[in-house]
Amino acid sequence: MDEILDILGQRRKLAFIPFALFDRDAYGAKAQQRFEREGLVVRTVTADDAGLETLDWAEAAFVGGGNTFRLLKTLRDAYLHKKLRQRVSQGMVYMGASAGANIASPTIRTTNDMPIVEPDSLDAIALVPFQINPHYVEPRGHTTHMGETRDQRLAEYLEENSTAVVGIREGGWIRVVGQRATIGGTQAARIFRRDSGPEDRTPGADLSDLLVVGNLP
Repeated sequence: MDEILDILGQRRKLAFIPFALFDRDAYGAKAQQRFEREGLVVRTVTADDAGLETLDWAEAAFVGGGNTFRLLKTLRDAYLHKKLRQRVSQGMVYMGASAGANIASPTIRTTNDMPIVEPDSLDAIALVPFQINPHYVEPRGHTTHMGETRDQRLAEYLEENSTAVVGIREGGWIRVVGQRATIGGTQAARIFRRDSGPEDRTPGADLSDLLVVGNLP
């Protein structure tokens, strides 16, 4: 919360986007209760014209976690993905957790979620030119699990795609201001690139080199 308040500065009008969970009303009420304790004025975004108006009203948006496919489908069906990108280009602060971080990438191809619904496209809102993998966990030794590790799944992604991936461990985040990106929190982030091994960067480290690929809005 300290990081969120620092990002917001003097902004007090926050739009909360609840589409990653099924019960949007309960999710919105929970977020509203928590953020209003910090003196913020919170409105929950709906998947209609009123949602577009809420984003026009807001000085910042927070996109909650849940299922990334459900989140993106709802945003795209209501054309809210375009509105989000437009408002960020106009100076609105964007914050997202889990699925909300996924959709800041060019696509949702590096989500961990099951495709419980089918968006018309996997293209997200591309606020950063690299892919994000939230909840990143390292391969574990001495396990009976026979499925792919997260590293193997991301290696498969890079066999078919050239965009770098940043794995964010629990307790970490990425903060982007203009053309500068930094890693925050308590855990290192792991960067995956095609044709090179994974690279860890500790909290406070610069990530701006990944912003030169593609363009920010």
